[in-house]
Amino acid sequence: MEIKILPSLLLATIYFYGAHSAVFTVKNNCGFEIWPGTVTGAGSAPVLTGFDLAPQASKTINVPAPWSGRFFTRYQCSNAGNKFTCVSGDCASGQIECNGAGAIPPVSLVEFTLGGANGQDFFDISLVDGFNLPVSLKPDGANCQTVTCAANINSGCPSELVVKGPNGDVVGCKSACVAFNEPQYCCSGAFADPSVCKPSNYSEIFKRQCPQAYSYAFDDKTSTFTCPTGANYLITFCP
Repeated sequence: MEIKILPSLLLATIYFYGAHSAVFTVKNNCGFEIWPGTVTGAGSAPVLTGFDLAPQASKTINVPAPWSGRFFTRYQCSNAGNKFTCVSGDCASGQIECNGAGAIPPVSLVEFTLGGANGQDFFDISLVDGFNLPVSLKPDGANCQTVTCAANINSGCPSELVVKGPNGDVVGCKSACVAFNEPQYCCSGAFADPSVCKPSNYSEIFKRQCPQAYSYAFDDKTSTFTCPTGANYLITFCP
């Protein structure tokens, strides 16, 4: 399936408001190693596409605005046979760097448009492609809101959405769109309209546990946030 880079409300025309840049700090607060990755949207300069973080380690990335893209993470990874693969969130590049490839769902996403309309950055946490690890996003700008999905949705994932690793442990929870690929869940076809595509019983499972995160494609009103362009951002996995 084709994965959209940003939800509909974030597909704003990007304007340049001067030589702004954002410093992203990505931190691993999990008790195990993770491998964050990035995907850059069309028309934006690419940034570092993959790296590893030991527990409690962090990495900073300087990103000039305007820029749009997403952050995600992978875990339970190995480099057997000189081919890098991950049980959860793999981008199928065969390397630590994803080189423009997106993560294979289910995966928790942190999405940005830097330097967007009216001098604002737009950002969100999205579970439209499912969930694999908790994540939070903290801007340092004045009057900018921290966004968090701290719940471990994997622990209560419905059996029909569960993704298990080779050891039988739950490593992700699919969205209904990813699991069933039906228009009413994907907001596609006859349902490609916010007045028609409504929350489902499945999306409400995600929304109850992470009320600030996108739970389905048209979940804009409670899930899109802004901050004046020029802010820096802390992304923490397992906050």
